[in-house]
Order: sequence, then structure tokens, then C-alpha cells
Amino acid sequence: MSLAHPTFEAPGWRWLKDRFWGLERAFERARAAGRAEDDTRIRIFFVLALFAAGFATLAVGATRAALFSDALGGGGRGAYAGASRADLVDRNGALLAADLLHYGLYLDPREIWDTAETRRVLMAALPNLSHGRLERALRAERRVFLTGGLTPEARARIHALGLPGVTFEPEERRVYPLGQTAAHLIGFSDTGGKGLAGAELALNDTVREAAPASGNVALSIDLRVQAALEDELFRAAEAHQAKGAVGIVTNVHTGEILGVASYPTFDPNVAGRADPEALINRAAASVYEMGSTFKVFTVALGLDSGTATLATTFDARAPLVMAGRTIHDYHAENKVMSVADIFMHSSNIGTTKLALQAGSETVQKYYRAFGLLSAAPVELNESARPILPRRWDDNAVASSSFGHAISVSPLALAAGMGAILNGGTYVPLTIRPVKPGAGPQGTRVVSEATSRAMLDLMRINVVRGTGGKANAPGLRVGGKTGSAEKVINGRYARSTLVSSFAAVFPTDGPLEADRYFVLILLDEPKGTRETYGFATGGWTAAPPAGRVIDRIGPFLGVERRPDLIPVDKTFTPEQLGAFEG
Repeated sequence: MSLAHPTFEAPGWRWLKDRFWGLERAFERARAAGRAEDDTRIRIFFVLALFAAGFATLAVGATRAALFSDALGGGGRGAYAGASRADLVDRNGALLAADLLHYGLYLDPREIWDTAETRRVLMAALPNLSHGRLERALRAERRVFLTGGLTPEARARIHALGLPGVTFEPEERRVYPLGQTAAHLIGFSDTGGKGLAGAELALNDTVREAAPASGNVALSIDLRVQAALEDELFRAAEAHQAKGAVGIVTNVHTGEILGVASYPTFDPNVAGRADPEALINRAAASVYEMGSTFKVFTVALGLDSGTATLATTFDARAPLVMAGRTIHDYHAENKVMSVADIFMHSSNIGTTKLALQAGSETVQKYYRAFGLLSAAPVELNESARPILPRRWDDNAVASSSFGHAISVSPLALAAGMGAILNGGTYVPLTIRPVKPGAGPQGTRVVSEATSRAMLDLMRINVVRGTGGKANAPGLRVGGKTGSAEKVINGRYARSTLVSSFAAVFPTDGPLEADRYFVLILLDEPKGTRETYGFATGGWTAAPPAGRVIDRIGPFLGVERRPDLIPVDKTFTPEQLGAFEG
């Protein structure tokens, strides 16, 4: 049994049919009456009427296309206007990303007269065009998209060939004029205008909303700082054959990220062709056991909680045995050491005893305040959560005190360091510029006295301790080395390291004075002849950190002046006690 389907006819179509059959009946009446001339006149009139209707239809269509093309589909501006994105610029207005008009090429095989000639000409004009894709398009039964991203010049060149069946439609394309520069921070978007990574994803709504007004969206980075950071980081990574590398520069008072680099990198213009490893933003999405840079947090919490002063001593004459494991010092001094000496000589034994004396609850309280127990608070969606001990027993407290048993992202480390170095306030990081003159807007986590003591101690560590290779003449650099053994097959491997240097400059002046944090991290660096085979942070990460600071200091307005602490000066515990504030 078949069912009758209802049919629908537009009123205009019904009117046209009625007129047509009316004319047919008129023809029949004229023939029946023997008036052939009337029949002929009627037919001529009918043909002229059809031509007039056709021309009227074309005129209306052309008028609509000219006046309302933006509101219509079919390849006009309306086809891509909703995908438009505002330009991204650095803090000084330098262009980072923009939408540019490109064209898509379409092929309609039904209009092609000579398939072989069309094939030959298109392959010559578009040498990167897939031969298989062209063949499928030539065999299609309808108009199909062949390729996109053609510049206006390329479109004009192909259009001039006069190929039947070849047409173009405008499309917006996101371009990144600086290629690999700041690629992980800027990120990239898809062809539909949706952000997929970096700032393009994090600020997706902001970037799209600003587009209709032709506005710019500024990021916090300074391209001058970014260029110096990338240059020194990538050179160090290649020289030491590192598996990966990270560089970060922040303003400790505002939390602004002035530069961030991840190695290996990629070109966002062709992100789809990049190695997946190169797409990873190691500053945000990767977590590492940071090693001895964590001693900055341990010493700071020891001082701030009243557990110790810089002059307090701990016995580091022998390895520390606890819970079936033995804690050694890489730079063994085999003596009773002050907290200042423990920091300068990077003593694991002394740091462990300081943390254990502070206690698990105090350690957790401060780690949480420093933001180390959660993902870095930054706009980037890639910001990764840390890997934490399951239980904060003495073993976990001991290991975490020198940067093992806890893995955090480099951005989380940078935010925590900022809290210690800016006068004591934890300020979330940001990829957006902050208004000039803005002070720390966050939560106080340590006292100003603790902050001052740590700035002085980090300066002394560069002058007299393990960070000497990071010194930049006249810029009063402070810092701490880190050399964390990596876990391989469930065991720490002494020869496989994450080597880093956490720096701050300038260390002198009022706590509210401009101050900047710099981190250089190398994942699995190899020793070289210049480092005498050593791959630790003091040999591999401290030198590029010093070179970065030397290059960016003038851009940031840091004045060079004579160092306040002579390199050859030795400090006693009593003298160091004066740094308590």
C-alpha cells in the first residue's frame, strides 16, 4: 500500500502555471476559429514576456548581491565574518597575530572544457597541491573546494589563467608574522576562527568580541625580552643537547609574564605540521621535580615561621639516614652549617633538617600559600596541576625540601618565587598587561623581613655560592641553582637531570622597587667540554640566565651600578644574621 505525499507549490509558481494554461487555451481557440495571425501574435507576446521576466529576475538578483552581499551566504563576507579575530599585540603594540584576507579555490568539473589542460595548468600554478586531491575534484559531480589560503596575489595570478570551472571565495586566515617567536604563549586558532592553544584559546572570547571594532588585544610580553630569552635558551638547549627547555621572565610585583619560551618550538602558521612534542608548552603544561631551587621555599618558610634564622646551625657532617634511605650532599662540606651556608652550598642534609624541624603542617601550609599545591593561576588553559606526595610524612617533607617527591610546572615555580621576592605577597601570573604603577594585588604569605632576607641571601649565593656563573655585571643578580635527578624506571638516575637556575634582579633597593624573576630550565642536558662534563644547573642553566639578564636589563630600565657585595668577601654566621631585616 502506497501513501500519497502532500506536495507544496509556491503561490508564484501556481500563478505562472495558471497563466501558461490560459495562454494554451487561447491558442486552441484561435486555431479553432481559423485566426492563425492571432495565434502567432499571442505566441510572440508570450516569448517576449518570458524574456522580460528572465531579465527582471537577473536584475533583482544582481541588485541584491550588490547591496546585501554581507548578509548573504555563498562565499561573501558573511561566510566568514563570524570567525573574525582581533589582532594580538605585545605590550608595546608590536603585532603578534592578525586576520588577513585570503581566498579558497573551488573547482566545478561540469564547467571544465579540457580536463587535461586544467590539470596541467593547476599543478603548475599550485606546486604544493596534492595530485590525488586534484584528481578527486576533477572527477566530482559538483562544485568542490580544492585548496585554501591563497593570497590576493596568488588568486589574481590563477584568475588570469582564465580556466573554466575555477572560482574563488574569500576567507579570513589567521597569520603569525613572527613565525616561531612566542609561539607557545600566542598559540593558534583553527580555520573557523576558534582558538586552540595559548592566548588564542585562553582569550578566545575577548579576541572575537574585539574584532568588529577593529581593536587590538594586548599581551603582557615584551618582544625585546622575548627575543633575548628565546635566543639564549635555544642556544643553551642545543649546546647541551637537552630534551626540552623552558625560559620565563616575570615582573614579581604585577605577575606579568614578560617573556616565556618552550623548547622545542613550532611555527603557528603551520601548527598542523608540527611535531606533537614541539606543540607542548613546557612552561605551563609540563611538571618537573625542580631540585634545589625549592630550597628557596624551604629556607623562606623556615625563617618566616620562626623555625630558624640565617645564623641558626644544623649538623651536616654526615649523611642523613631515615626511612630506609640516605640523604647526601652533592657539594659536601662535612661540617656544622648555618642556614645561610646551607643555602649557599645547597646542602640537602641541612635543608632536610630545617624542614623537619618546621614540621609537616608548617611545610604544607607554606607550600600551599606559595601556590605549589595547585596549578599555576594564569589564564592559559594548559596550566598543569602538580604531582604531590600521597602522604606528607617525614620522608615526603624531607624529599620535597630539596625539590624531590613533588613536581610542579615552571609557571607555578615562578609565581611562588614572586611571592618571596616582591615583599611577601602572592600575585597570580597573567598574560595581560597591568596598568603602570600597579602594586602587588594578592595575598600576603611571608613578611617583608623574610622577603628582604631572601633577596640578600640569593644575591650572596651568586657572589659566593653555587650561582656565580649567572652574575651580570652591575645588575645585582641573585639566584639559586637546581639539579634534580630524574626518575627512570622507578629509580632516581644520577646522570639524568633537570637542571635549572632561578634568578632575581636587581636584589637591592626598596622592596617595592621594580624587580624581575628569570628562570632557565634544561631537561636532560649533556655536559660539554666547556662545562668539564658537568650537566648541573650551575654549569648549564646559570650562564644563559646571566646572559638573558645582561641583555634585558636595559629594556626594563634597570640601571647598572657597582656591585654592593665584593666577590671576594667572606661572611660569618654573625654577619649573615644581620640580613634578618
